Amino acid sequence: MEARFKGSFISPTLLIFFFFFFQVAPSPVELSNVSSLRGELKGLFPSYDCPQCINRKEHGRISAARPDEKNIDILVTYTDANGAVRTRSINSKDLSTSWVWRYPSDEDGDHKKSSKEVEGKSQKPDKLEGTIDHSNGNKNQYGVVVEHKSASELHPIKLKRQRLRNERREWRTAELIEQDKEIENQIQDAAVERAKELDTTSKGKYNIWRKEYENPNADSTLKLMRDQIIMARAYATIAKAKNEDSLYDSLINHSRESQLAIGEATSDSELQPSALDRAKDMGHVLAAAKDQLYDCMTLARKLRVMLQSAETGLNMLKKRSAFLIQLAAKTVPRPLHCLPLLLTTDFFIRRYEEREFPNKEKLEDPSLFHYAIFSDNVLATSVVVNSTILHAKEPEKHVFHIVTDKLNFPAMKMWFLVNPPAAATIHVENVDDFTWLNSTYCPVLRQLESARMIEYYFKAHQSNSLTSGTDNLKYRNPKYLSMLNHLRFYLPEVYPKLEKILFLDDDIVVQKDLTPLWSVNLQGMVNGAVETCKESFHRFDKYLNFSNPKISENFDPNACGWAFGMNVFDLKEWRRRNITGIYHYWQERNEDRTLWKLGTLPPGLITFYNLTHPLDRSWHVLGLGYDPALNKTEIQNGAVVHYNGNYKPWLDLAIAKYKAYWSRYVMFNNSYLQLCNIRE
Repeated sequence: MEARFKGSFISPTLLIFFFFFFQVAPSPVELSNVSSLRGELKGLFPSYDCPQCINRKEHGRISAARPDEKNIDILVTYTDANGAVRTRSINSKDLSTSWVWRYPSDEDGDHKKSSKEVEGKSQKPDKLEGTIDHSNGNKNQYGVVVEHKSASELHPIKLKRQRLRNERREWRTAELIEQDKEIENQIQDAAVERAKELDTTSKGKYNIWRKEYENPNADSTLKLMRDQIIMARAYATIAKAKNEDSLYDSLINHSRESQLAIGEATSDSELQPSALDRAKDMGHVLAAAKDQLYDCMTLARKLRVMLQSAETGLNMLKKRSAFLIQLAAKTVPRPLHCLPLLLTTDFFIRRYEEREFPNKEKLEDPSLFHYAIFSDNVLATSVVVNSTILHAKEPEKHVFHIVTDKLNFPAMKMWFLVNPPAAATIHVENVDDFTWLNSTYCPVLRQLESARMIEYYFKAHQSNSLTSGTDNLKYRNPKYLSMLNHLRFYLPEVYPKLEKILFLDDDIVVQKDLTPLWSVNLQGMVNGAVETCKESFHRFDKYLNFSNPKISENFDPNACGWAFGMNVFDLKEWRRRNITGIYHYWQERNEDRTLWKLGTLPPGLITFYNLTHPLDRSWHVLGLGYDPALNKTEIQNGAVVHYNGNYKPWLDLAIAKYKAYWSRYVMFNNSYLQLCNIRE
């Protein structure tokens, strides 16, 4: 029954009939009466020769004999996935318009079947008249078959719609397949690039998971061996004091072997294979030492002495490291010392002292963009000029005013005479030619020339300077004796006809066009600079002595600091407010260095207090000379990057990953640089 009526449309009347038939007449012999039953069924609804003859009155049948095709309940019998027989009732009006009704009278030859064929069917119960033929459609309770229209019977518009739908489906499928291929190729390319960046030289413990999932016992053996060495040294000292020579020798020997087994390992994975055996042997020796020498008070006292000794040694090493770093930062490398010597020699041999720079008429034109660079480093100054010109949209409007000392003036002038920047104007001056800059007018010059100040600066090379602390060493730099470092406070005097100027340090690199800085509205302020305070860092209390009432009564300790190195100065407002006079006032009161340490930033903070307009941080990125953890994106997006600190880019101390930002603007193919062996 289940297989026979699966997926069929059968009315309740027909279903009851078949149920009765199979219950009353299960015998195959009695199945021969199916022909008479068929006749009776046909008597209910007589056949017609054609669908057009349905309503003809000569047949003596009323049109109501046919079922209402628009309102017929159809019982659907089917088998679910578990094999159970299910039924569902639907109405013919819910069928789509693509279904048509076909009556038994429309089938040619159905009424002409012979009784033999019927008898043959009666011998096979699974092919009875009541069985539904799925090839011709689905019959309802009245013998009506519901079937789909063939493609030839569909309207041309519907055929066209079907064809368009199929075409759109195929096109969309091809598009999705192509997108999948592109995404797969992108993933593969990204994986290849990521694999290239992977550092395969790293040693020791490596975990692809987050740090909190890292094995806490990854270096347990290493820690154990280090603790054993400390305990062995403590027990060895006690054994020596108690004349336990054999135990002393054993402890010292095992301590030395354990130290050799550790080597430079930082985790268990880097230990030698014999390290575990050394740890076991050391454990046996320490157990024997504990049995013979253990005394709580004595051992605690010895460990405390060892801790204090280690701290003293560590502090001394820190001071020595700071001193050596300061010494390396002050020392001029041989290639950089060679360059000015060669330039100076050629300057006088080739009589370049008689030559002058072109475009002198632009030097005092206030409508142009003027820069001030005060430096004695030829190579560094050339990088500042080259990087600025390279990114300038109108280089012919940019004028560089370079001031150097008497010693480096020939080399600086020779370099820019031989290597003039394209379209820009260069002017090199000697600071000693400024006759107005003397000790009578300038208090800082008077202080710098004093014997006490020179002694303070130059005693940094003495060994006792190591005991003075790391904080004071950075201020004991002979560069502060140079007036070039303090010349920034005399810009209106150096350039009396200019109205606005951009000050640049020689340890910066320009990465964008700086022309928009001349259009920044300083809102009545004198100095435009990038602020450096972040939370509690780089505020006034870091640079000034607020225990002195002269400082605490005039300044806010939480005021935000700012950076020298890239500053826009309004010289008209400078002159109106007499900023140089303010600088002189405070410089004279700091002759004994009690208000601030030596340098130019603390007096700059005081001089331009409440007179500084903050610029956007992207204009000036600092820290490339001391901080190896700067954000790479900020560096790349910065208009100016500043190597403030000891790790200058032209020194071997330079942070390697930051050096490329500077070296790309060095003219390594220049003959002078090649002769002095200055390479990347």
